[in-house]
Order: sequence, then structure tokens, then C-alpha cells
Amino acid sequence: MNRNGLVLAGAAMAIALMLGACGNKNEQPAAEASATPEQTELQNVEGRQNFGAKAIITPLPAIMIATYDAQDNPDVMMAAWGGQCGPNHICFNLSPHKTTENLKLKQAFTVSFASKDNVAESDFFGLVSANDVPDKVAKAGFTATKSPNVDAPIINEYPLTLECRVIEMAETSIGETRVVGEIVNMSADERILTNGVVDLAKLQPVIYDSSTNNYRVVGDSVGQAWESGKALNK
Repeated sequence: MNRNGLVLAGAAMAIALMLGACGNKNEQPAAEASATPEQTELQNVEGRQNFGAKAIITPLPAIMIATYDAQDNPDVMMAAWGGQCGPNHICFNLSPHKTTENLKLKQAFTVSFASKDNVAESDFFGLVSANDVPDKVAKAGFTATKSPNVDAPIINEYPLTLECRVIEMAETSIGETRVVGEIVNMSADERILTNGVVDLAKLQPVIYDSSTNNYRVVGDSVGQAWESGKALNK
């Protein structure tokens, strides 16, 4: 993938999460590691309003993780706690889900992105478990095709898909499973390409706004990566 393609894929996946640091007690001073928000009296930040231990990390991509179960039934779930963690890697944290079970079984998944045109279906995938609704992909009116590269489904209605193999799964100290996947292929419909590059203005991916529980469309371009700051480096 060229540099511009990597930037576009990275923007859609939002490398904003601190997944690598979460739960790593060795990186904290001993006094801080032993303290909890309940044990420490918060001090007011001058000129601002305190909210306590509330996280607003943005952008949070609405990533759609697709997997197969033991009977090769396709499943999709929406996850917000994830992002790109390397040139060809994606990571996310999952609590116990059908998807978590499928990942352990198949060691593969695909990732797509909720967009303006499929917010309702994508939100449905986050609301309903395949344990309760095994045919939830079909119920949403979506279809799946088996990936030719990994043992996971490609959801045809999502125009951009990352085919991934699991390279690491670990139980964390916060009771979740951290998954790291290696992207082996990215495919995209021609309708979201401009000059052979994924065009986010055409894809219109949405992000999860954890402050107000809204989905927001990725906005306009406001600068060029590795170019806009050059004026200050003279």
C-alpha cells in the first residue's frame, strides 16, 4: 500500500485508542498504580469543568467485525474500542461475545466500516447478539461472501473490507479479550475510489461520539498529512 493509501485506511480506522497501555501496571509509578479514582480526591482544573473518570477519545471508528461460527454462519458486530496499531495491524478489546468465541475458533475476521448509508443496519449489528438471533445478517437485509484469503465473511453491502488473521489474543486485567489482527488484504468497490485511492468523502464512514451517543460522519479535509506543518519548520 502506498503512503496515501495507508493514510486513508488509517484515518478510517482511527489510531486514537490507548489499547497498548490499558491494563499495563508496569508503566505507572507505584503510588499511582495503587490509587483508584475512589481513593484519590480530584482537584479542579482551573478554568474548566471536571467530569471525573469519563473518557472521550475521538475519533472512535464504528468498525464492523465479521466472523464465522462453527457452522460457518456469518456474524457481524459493531465495536468502537479499536483502531489501527501498526502499518498492517488492527487491535480491539472485546467483552464476552459471540464474536469473541468465533475469533478463538476461526482465528480470522474481516473489518468494514459503518457509513452514513447503513447506520441503521450497523447499529442493529451492535444491538443484537447472534446467540439470540443467529440469522441477524440476513435479518438486516445484508449478504455475505466467503473471503478468498481468510476464514471469515465479507459483508457485501460494506464497500471497504479488511481481511485479517488473528495473530494475538490475550485476556486482560480488566476482564476483556484483546485481539490483534494482521491485515492480509484490503478490497474496495470502485464506487468509493478516486484515482485508484479510497476516498473517504465517497465512503462517508461514521464515528461514534461517546460524549452524546451519536454517530457522526467523518468531516471535510482540513490539511494534508506530512505537508501542512512544513510552513512551521522553516
